[in-house]
Amino acid sequence: MSQETAFAAQDGDVHGRLIQHGDEGFAVVREQYVGDIRDYCIARHNSGHHGTKDMRLMASFPAVVIEHYCNTHGVTFREFMNNPDHAKRMVNDPALADFRIAPGVM
Repeated sequence: MSQETAFAAQDGDVHGRLIQHGDEGFAVVREQYVGDIRDYCIARHNSGHHGTKDMRLMASFPAVVIEHYCNTHGVTFREFMNNPDHAKRMVNDPALADFRIAPGVM
């Protein structure tokens, strides 16, 4: 028998749920509605506002996408932030193309 408890979002966009599964333990589920961020990225890409030659805006990833990457690849957020290879992999990932802003390969 599972029981679900909601808890407050940290930044207003990310919502969390705690699902208890009796003696089996519990699961924490985090969700974020990313449609507005996706639309912003696509509009900025289509309008050509990618930043300057020296400082291009490559992508804008929602928090839950970064969390998913860290969980899937077994890295901490600190490691993700300190190693630019992780961001490079995300920017060049075709599955995340909707969040790309600047064209080309990073």
